[in-house]
Amino acid sequence: MRIDVHGQQIEVTQALRDYVESKLERLPRHFEQPLDVRVLLNVDKVEQRAEANITIAGKVLHADATGVDMYAAIDLLADKLDRLLMKHKEKQVDTHRRAEGIARSADFG
Repeated sequence: MRIDVHGQQIEVTQALRDYVESKLERLPRHFEQPLDVRVLLNVDKVEQRAEANITIAGKVLHADATGVDMYAAIDLLADKLDRLLMKHKEKQVDTHRRAEGIARSADFG
């Protein structure tokens, strides 16, 4: 898994970078395929915002979260990404099961 962390209106310190990597290290458990994660940390006056795009098998999944501080926003973002990947995996499994059922029920003769 490759994680790129960028900041907008904020300097991304090594502590923030390490925190993002530690929170997102649980994401690859859903897929064997390599993940590319691009995280953008942003500060808008009083709002701390964390956004991420995950590229997996040609698809891009997006999530964002806001919090009272940057660490809270990163925590919320990690939870959202985890749920998003589980939902994506369930859709793939359902599609494969549906296709398998159609193939089994097809009349070949």
